[in-house]
Amino acid sequence: MIQLDTYDKRILKLLQTDGRISNQELADSIGLSPAACWRRVKALEEAGVIRGFVALVESRQVGQPLCVMAMVTLLRHSADSTVEFEERVKQYPEVLQCYAVTGTADFMLRVVIPDMESYDRFLNEKIFTISGISQVHSNFALREIKNETAIPV
Repeated sequence: MIQLDTYDKRILKLLQTDGRISNQELADSIGLSPAACWRRVKALEEAGVIRGFVALVESRQVGQPLCVMAMVTLLRHSADSTVEFEERVKQYPEVLQCYAVTGTADFMLRVVIPDMESYDRFLNEKIFTISGISQVHSNFALREIKNETAIPV
């Protein structure tokens, strides 16, 4: 973790709101010269604070309306089975997020998919082909209440 000063925090807040803002507009908004602002943004990128810039796509608009939270439990908790699961899941484009979690499951996946048939195929052709899977509990999102990407700084 790096120390963020007031300028860094303002840069991060503005970029999280509008990642397409020009350097000039960003500099004007926070009261820095464009060169100083650019250096700070580059330093935040190099330090890993800013991971990248992306377009946020509405999943329903591109034919991926089903959102599933899949809680995956492994048969055993060996390093080999965990590593295999993690490496395989990283390859699946349907899996937007994967977390190792505490509680009754070992992993939580956020999956977007077109329909139930596709989710059934995803489970049978991808998840259940990974050795060491004990069970998968799937929770389907009925509606989205909040989905933010901005980290409070």
